[in-house]
Amino acid sequence: MSDKFNFIKKILPECMKKLLRKVRIIVKRITEFPTICIQPYRHKRALEKLRVKSVNHKVKVAFLAIHSAVWKYDGVYKLFEQDERFEPLVVVCPVVNYGKENMIIEMEKTYNLFQKKGYNVIKTYNEENDLYLNVKKEIEPDIIFFTNPHRGLVKDDYYITNFKDVLSCYTQYAFQLTHLNEPQYNQLFHNILWKAFYETNTHKKLAKQFARNRGRNVTVSGYPGIDDYIYRVRTGNNVWKNTDVGLKRIIWAPHQTIDNRENLNLSTFLRYHKVMLDIVEKYKDNIQIAFKPHPLLKVKLIGHEEWGQLRTEAYYQIWKNLENGQLETDDYVDLFNTSDAMILDSASFVAEYLCCGKPSLFLFSDLSVKERFNEFGKLALEQHYHAFNKKHIFEFIDNVVLDEKDIKKDDREVFYYDYLIPPNNKKASENIYDEIINAIWS
Repeated sequence: MSDKFNFIKKILPECMKKLLRKVRIIVKRITEFPTICIQPYRHKRALEKLRVKSVNHKVKVAFLAIHSAVWKYDGVYKLFEQDERFEPLVVVCPVVNYGKENMIIEMEKTYNLFQKKGYNVIKTYNEENDLYLNVKKEIEPDIIFFTNPHRGLVKDDYYITNFKDVLSCYTQYAFQLTHLNEPQYNQLFHNILWKAFYETNTHKKLAKQFARNRGRNVTVSGYPGIDDYIYRVRTGNNVWKNTDVGLKRIIWAPHQTIDNRENLNLSTFLRYHKVMLDIVEKYKDNIQIAFKPHPLLKVKLIGHEEWGQLRTEAYYQIWKNLENGQLETDDYVDLFNTSDAMILDSASFVAEYLCCGKPSLFLFSDLSVKERFNEFGKLALEQHYHAFNKKHIFEFIDNVVLDEKDIKKDDREVFYYDYLIPPNNKKASENIYDEIINAIWS
């Protein structure tokens, strides 16, 4: 049946495909409308029950973690951990969209990260008996923090639709800067959250414009992913392989959109992967580079017809073994704080790295990249140096990084203070914590 359906899809003209997509979206929204309308009443009832429970029992807060590299709740978790009224728990969920082998690897890596941090953490999958944890029944969380809004990444058992009677919270897994407003603000997920904690007033405005609930559940908290960045200082906590403080430290952060599946097409990895190795060799006496790929880049390279498993693994291994290079695939706060510059084409880092106050070079995949950013993203993009070829990369390293002729420094500082600092003279994590406290006990 599926083969027949795929054949019909292939022979349909593009105009018919577009029409069918529109019809499917309309039907989906009609069926989701009652859920969106009813959800605030479910939350109201859940909150009333929690207020009664909290008199004699601790409030259970579950953080449903997926990828270790996109975890943004360190500060929030620690605040709940320090408050004796709460019982926080990190629940590592299975990522199922790239096969079981990748799922197990990602779960193990994520679980180990939280164990290393000393967090209360549990895995939802038992590899020995091939069983999955029933979070709803076995943990019974009062509040859930989700780390990704996209359906299909995890089993439906760990998606928001299975927790409609639980107080659900979310902060963006990445600073939202692209033009993909519908998937980032108007999925069913965003419309049935109890609390959506967004980065800035501009992002709240986007939620009001695109979300079907008109952003009624949005609180501007700031972005917790930047809470621990130190502005314009190379800090301690050195995570660089080469400890020579005289070397300039550059992060190379390529995006994962090598297949343009998300209609984003930001990645320049296929163009510059060899160039970056040449740079490491040429400047080995002056710089070191950390290869910080998007978490999905590896699985997409493995599936790429010109790369595959062996070539991808070999390339990543090269970076692991370089004398003045290294591979970074986990938490990156210390990496950012101890760096001197960044070369990137990733989306979220366009805003995130500006919170470090250091120079950065954005690699343009084509001349229309700017049109793939939203209003906030376009402003942030202007604070970076721009490269359209490898000559521009060498000029950035020679002039800005090594000679320290950073002519954009003052503009970046203005943008940082005007747009990136969280409200209320607090960290974003504190704003999120305060909002939860006030909702339960005020």
